[in-house]
Amino acid sequence: MSNATDKLKHKAEEAVGAAKEKAGSATGNERLEHEGRGDQAEAQVKQDADEAKARIAEGVDKVKGAFKR
Repeated sequence: MSNATDKLKHKAEEAVGAAKEKAGSATGNERLEHEGRGDQAEAQVKQDADEAKARIAEGVDKVKGAFKR
């Protein structure tokens, strides 16, 4: 999967989690509400990992560029 595809997928997972949380809250379903919060937290961790991968790749590119000079 490409980095952009991963980002979109993880944003969508976060949105689904938010919808679950709201639906659970609106219906009094605590299990669904907590599941939604968990989904959001998991998606956020994935987004943070995506960002870390991107920063590492940028650093590697900078190092490679320094050796090409």
